[in-house]
Amino acid sequence: GKIATASGHSAWVTSPDARANVFKMRANSDVVIVGGNTVRRDNPRLTTRQEGGHAPVRVVMSRTLELPENASLWDITTAPTIVMTQRGARTAFQAKLRAKGVEVVEFDFLTPEAVADYCYDRGFLQCLWECGGVLAAPVISASVAHKLMAFVAPKIIGGARAPTPVGDLGFVEMTQALEVAEAEWQQVGRDLMLTGYFPSSGGLRALERALGTATSTAPTASTASGAPAAAAGHGVAAA
Repeated sequence: GKIATASGHSAWVTSPDARANVFKMRANSDVVIVGGNTVRRDNPRLTTRQEGGHAPVRVVMSRTLELPENASLWDITTAPTIVMTQRGARTAFQAKLRAKGVEVVEFDFLTPEAVADYCYDRGFLQCLWECGGVLAAPVISASVAHKLMAFVAPKIIGGARAPTPVGDLGFVEMTQALEVAEAEWQQVGRDLMLTGYFPSSGGLRALERALGTATSTAPTASTASGAPAAAAGHGVAAA
């Protein structure tokens, strides 16, 4: 499947019903994590679209910090934003972000594992990774995502250069493909929603035993319009 046209246009692949599910997932999450490509292409707000109630922290991962000067995420009146980057990246831009109230965290090497560990240390236990294809691949490879939630829309885009839900995982044979455990399909509006668990998680029961949590707080991942989402080791992720 595809998550946008070859030009990068993606509004909208899925139906309002599917997007409403993602808003609910955000409302149940401690943080929502995206990559720099999502900020550059979509300029998202990553809010719950609800008045009042819990607003998750928005996290942006960007090694180079080549991000727009006036992104919607720099407005922290509705929810806080944390930008995670590599040490020394665009220090002048870091200063501008901090002046707007955006928290900037530097890592020696920015990886999904480092971000997941940082979130855990901060007490963010429900981490929603709203991954595009570029971020989804390393998140899945690092096994920081536990549960998957993906939406498939009845639309045909095509195009060899149109972005796909998951980037290169290095697989060369179909036998290497990751099989989603405990997969379930549900119709949501005109779309289909796939939920399940990544093989490395061991499934819901294994997660409950490992985390000592109830079913309602088990890590989850979601993807829209065929885009994959992943949940961090101690949280929920969406793409």
